[in-house]
Formats: sequence, C-alpha cells, structure tokens
Amino acid sequence: MSKLKGFTLVELLVVIAIIALLMSILLPSLTRAKMQAKEAICMSNLRQWGTIFSMYTGDNDGLFNRGWPSPGGDDWGFAGGHTWPLSLRPYYSGLPAKHEADEDSEAWGQKKIRFCPMATRPYGRESRVAYCAWIQPDTMDPGGFAEACGSYGTNEWTGNQPEDEERIEGANWKTPNVKGAGRIPLIMDCAWAGGFPQDTDEPPAHDGEMSLGGHEMKRYVINRHNYKVIACFVDYSVRKVDLKELFVLKWHRLFRLDGPWTLAGGVTRSDWKSKAPWMLNLKDY
Repeated sequence: MSKLKGFTLVELLVVIAIIALLMSILLPSLTRAKMQAKEAICMSNLRQWGTIFSMYTGDNDGLFNRGWPSPGGDDWGFAGGHTWPLSLRPYYSGLPAKHEADEDSEAWGQKKIRFCPMATRPYGRESRVAYCAWIQPDTMDPGGFAEACGSYGTNEWTGNQPEDEERIEGANWKTPNVKGAGRIPLIMDCAWAGGFPQDTDEPPAHDGEMSLGGHEMKRYVINRHNYKVIACFVDYSVRKVDLKELFVLKWHRLFRLDGPWTLAGGVTRSDWKSKAPWMLNLKDY
C-alpha cells in the first residue's frame, strides 16, 4: 500500500514567501494603475465641467454665472454661499431649477461629476482633507443635500458680479473671452465649493490645513493627486497643476504674479521650511 504524499511545512512556507514577494512587487503597480484611473476620471469630469460652463456662457451673452450671491438673497445659504451647482444644474442634471426628484433617483443624471473619485467621502469620515468631499446643508431644500455637496470648487473671481458687489473693484473675470484664459482657473479640485484666492495668501502649514475664512488659497493647495491638483481653466482646457504653481496663476485681474510665495517675489527655501515644510521640496515657480 503506497503512502499519500503532501507538501512539507518547509515547502508551504516557501510557496507563501514567493506569493508574498510577488504581491509586494505587484501591489505598487496596481496602486499606481488605480490612481492613474482615478486621475483620468477626474480629468474627464472637469472636461465635462468645461463644456457645461461653455454652454452656460453661450446661452447668457458670453458671461459667466453670477457666482457669489447677493447679500441676503434667497440663495445665500446654498452650498455655503457658492451658487454654481444651482446655476448650472439644468446643464448637467437635465432637471429644472426647482427639482422634484428624490436625491437618490437616477433622474439626478450626472451628479457624480461633482466629485473627484479621490474625494467622495464627507468630512468626518475621512481624516485627510484632500480626500474629503464638502457637504453643506441646502437652505433651499433642508431635507436633502442633493446639490450642496462635491469635491470640486470654482474660482469665485470668475463671476458676473455687479460692480458694486465685487470684493475688489475691477477684479472679476466676467467672461471667458479674455487674453491669457489658459492661466485663469475656473473649476478644479478643491476642499470647499470655491474661494477668493489672493496673491498674499499663505500656503497650508501642513498637508490638509484648510481655511474657511481668509487665506483661501489653502482650499486649493491640497495633495489630492500626488502633490498636484487637476484644474479646468477659463479657456476650458484641463491639466494637472503643481501645488506651488497655483501661486502664479492669474486668479483675478489684479492678482500679482510676483507674490510672496513665488520666485519672482523672492520666496526662499527658508520661507517654505518655516511656513509650509511639507511643500519644501516641491518645484518652485
């Protein structure tokens, strides 16, 4: 009678070691592939936003939507005061301005394009701000968060504000038909629904510091795509942007390109080390 042969303990350990080695080799490649796939989806989303803004301006005499609402207006509390999800809703959801569909209904259509696939969870469920979606109760629809959520934000200087309501007189970009449109941010990865960056704004002191009042550049300087963000510009082009490059984009008409955090403004490694050490070794602009 012949004996049944099986694997020895040593042979099993060798097989397990080989599998573990192969996994250690393959996992980084799989992780990179997954990240690249999410970047591609994010770029596709922002190209769609470019098309949506183009459609809106085409229907409105070549002008952007109002952007920041009138003080005390009906839409003041919407998404923290940022009205673009509401203004543009007819162009991406197929619904009228005052919806009747349930939040989870398929009728919301392209709701997903408000989210970078790297940032779909709300604050509180994810520790890193770069990977969080913003959620703000909708005062026009207290029972839901249908439009008041996302992980992209607009450059609020691209708004067709009345001159007497502009934060800085003559600063707003009111139309995409301007010189240098490819250097003017329109909508991009953001930790909030939008903001008003200034050339004097400081960078985040650490990865994930976000300001809801003052130094609003911090909302955009987030490590979402390997120390880059993805942005759609006023000419509707879409590309990845280095975090330090954000300080040399033309956010508004009076935005100085030689601000204190630029090479032209004399920024040094000591400045970065002092204020934002996590950005010290990134490329300077």
